[in-house]
Amino acid sequence: MEALVYPETDKKSGEVKPTAKTMKALVYHGPGKKSWEDKPKPILTAPTDAIVKILKTTICGTDLHIMKGDVPAVTDGRIIGHEGVGIIEEVGNSVSNFKKGDHVIISCITSCGKCEYCKKGMYSHCEDGGWILGNLIDGTQAEYVRIPHADNSLYPIPAGADEEALVMLSDILPTGFECGVLNGQVKPGDIVAIVGAGPVGLAALLTAQFYTPAEIIMIDQDDNRLDVAKTFGATKSVNSASENAIDKIMSLTNGKGVDVAIEAVGIPATFELCQEIIAPGGHIANIGVHGKSVTLHLENLWSKNITITTRLVDTVTTPLLLKTVQAKKIEPKQLITHHFRLDQVIEAYDTFGNAAKEKALKVILTNDN
Repeated sequence: MEALVYPETDKKSGEVKPTAKTMKALVYHGPGKKSWEDKPKPILTAPTDAIVKILKTTICGTDLHIMKGDVPAVTDGRIIGHEGVGIIEEVGNSVSNFKKGDHVIISCITSCGKCEYCKKGMYSHCEDGGWILGNLIDGTQAEYVRIPHADNSLYPIPAGADEEALVMLSDILPTGFECGVLNGQVKPGDIVAIVGAGPVGLAALLTAQFYTPAEIIMIDQDDNRLDVAKTFGATKSVNSASENAIDKIMSLTNGKGVDVAIEAVGIPATFELCQEIIAPGGHIANIGVHGKSVTLHLENLWSKNITITTRLVDTVTTPLLLKTVQAKKIEPKQLITHHFRLDQVIEAYDTFGNAAKEKALKVILTNDN
């Protein structure tokens, strides 16, 4: 293998010297501050690493939380992003499942596959990984990305597969399925309410239908997203901006409430709503990224046999979901509403951040370089 050399930087300014190999990337500089700028091209730092050239990536609601300062672990100078598909440019000596030129899905979760948590299937708590891309290490909204533990953190793209659709397998589809549907224990005949009809809420909607619930009620403040939800299989919708969502849910359920309430926003008001509409014996499954404290109403819930779950996606279901996408049992490409070049990422953030006005769900960023 060719000898690896770290990019040279100026000792005083910290800037990359002109002779160093650079790439373009979206860089976080504190709450509300980001820029598209030159950064050192990543290199292998461990024999289990792979360097992946990004072909397509996207923006996640979690990235918006980062930009608001809700994720303090993300520091000034970090390249953002944890989703994407690409082509492997280089692999470390210990990578056995992949080689240069392979097309791959990048998992949002890095997994060593060997630690105590990985052996439990809790990849999100990997002792040498977890959610680190675009969080603790540089991420995928760039021309290239370094993927640690590549054998366990990448998935091969089947020949002829739609790359755009498979970007949804990096994060939102397994997140909606694992954190919402599986944690919520959705089962046949259930009445399910999903609070938040954004991309992850819609992913929960798509995958909840695996279990044939009797009703799936979408709750949001955006009529466009509620209309989209109906085309994706929602049986009823509630606009919480124009009507009392609690009263409406209770009227739809004969005053009993819902069997499963999936929180897919990440603000106090939506978690409160889930507590108000859950039926005795029900499950509240939190998906949302919460940057502020919420009130847990145990004075109301202590005697109702309620289960409340939290989870960071583990991506253990990615192979299963890939099969369902390949079999066309679900169509995640429906979630894509906008396309941009990778170098238009600032414009893409403006569009995604103004989702109601722009009627945006998922955006696709394509690296044409």
